[in-house]
Amino acid sequence: MEANFYHRKDCRMCEDSNLEKVLELTPTPPGNEFNAAPNISNQKFPLDLYLCKKCNHLQLGHVVDPKILYQNNYSYVSATSKEFVSHLETFAKKIIHDFKIPSESLVIDIGSNDGTCLRFFEQHKMRVLGIDPAFEVSQIANKNGIETINDFFTSKLAKKIKSSYGQAKLITSHNACAHIDNLSDVLLGVSELLRSDGILSIEVGYFVDVFSNTWFDTIYHEHLDYHTVEPFKYFFDKFSMEVVDVQRISPQGGSIRVIAQKKDGVYKPTTNFDKLVKIERDLKLNLPETYRNFSKEINYVGQSLFNLLTKLKSENKSIVGFGAPTKATTLMSHFRIGKDFIDYIVDDNPLKQNLYSPYEGIKVLNSDEIYKRKPDYLLILAWNFSDAIINNHKKFRENGGKFIIPMPTVNII
Repeated sequence: MEANFYHRKDCRMCEDSNLEKVLELTPTPPGNEFNAAPNISNQKFPLDLYLCKKCNHLQLGHVVDPKILYQNNYSYVSATSKEFVSHLETFAKKIIHDFKIPSESLVIDIGSNDGTCLRFFEQHKMRVLGIDPAFEVSQIANKNGIETINDFFTSKLAKKIKSSYGQAKLITSHNACAHIDNLSDVLLGVSELLRSDGILSIEVGYFVDVFSNTWFDTIYHEHLDYHTVEPFKYFFDKFSMEVVDVQRISPQGGSIRVIAQKKDGVYKPTTNFDKLVKIERDLKLNLPETYRNFSKEINYVGQSLFNLLTKLKSENKSIVGFGAPTKATTLMSHFRIGKDFIDYIVDDNPLKQNLYSPYEGIKVLNSDEIYKRKPDYLLILAWNFSDAIINNHKKFRENGGKFIIPMPTVNII
């Protein structure tokens, strides 16, 4: 992998090479590459989207070495977000109920992070195993009693797991499959590990929501794919698997849960797949010109935010960023929101506190600092949790502070 990244020239879902570049964003450093000092210059990588003309899959054109993204002080921890923890608990209860998964079943989570999801299956007396390449969060999971293999999930690893643990009734993945370059090898591993009556549940961001709300900042190097439903048929066909159901869900600003089984499995497919394909076709997500118009909408939002922050700084107002999610690096880079506007960033994740942001090296502090330093405005960079942030910090508003929500349109509360 030259220069720590390479240009992928075929589709990750159907392997066709008829790709067209449809969106070009500002090159950025890895969105989770927080530094111990403010003057460290992170390497920037291209951030361009390509559309497959055969299956209509949308993907990044350039793939960054995953060791850089996930094995270099990776700092995202599932348990930091109460909303996401609640989502995972609800998911566990629902899938156990809907598919009548018995106790003692083996449940495997690909990209298991700190083991939050598996903990809820363990509470239902199931055997659980996580696989995650990030060393720090894998350590957290193991310390908390959730057995986790610190590695990338591959078909080779799947064979070893099968030999040691047997086959799984349920294999899950939450916001991880869009991060994996060799997705075909992952499905080979899934085929190896999944029981004949087992199910695979994948949750990924849904590009329909990104497109409809101009949530372009969910485009970053960890997200190699921007999923719609239609390409999944091509993808699962290659592995003798089929979609059982697709459900729209709320995390990450809008996601889909794709449930699949081996072909001719025990579960009857629903009609949801066809319904969502129709929505995608009605939005013309199969046409390159749709994405060029999307680029114009992104730039309009960016100019609006830039103008607002420029005006506030001219009035000597202090502005602080709230939240240091990966998406903030894309937003800040593309909209040119750096030290000229933001004094510091606050975040509840202790792994990011007292470090400096990938873009322009802005210091990240505990959210308690907003009550000590009393800024005039909080720019919510973790916009998908805006409601929770505003609700949790009513005191900030009561003291005269205001919130800026940047997406999908700039709004002051």
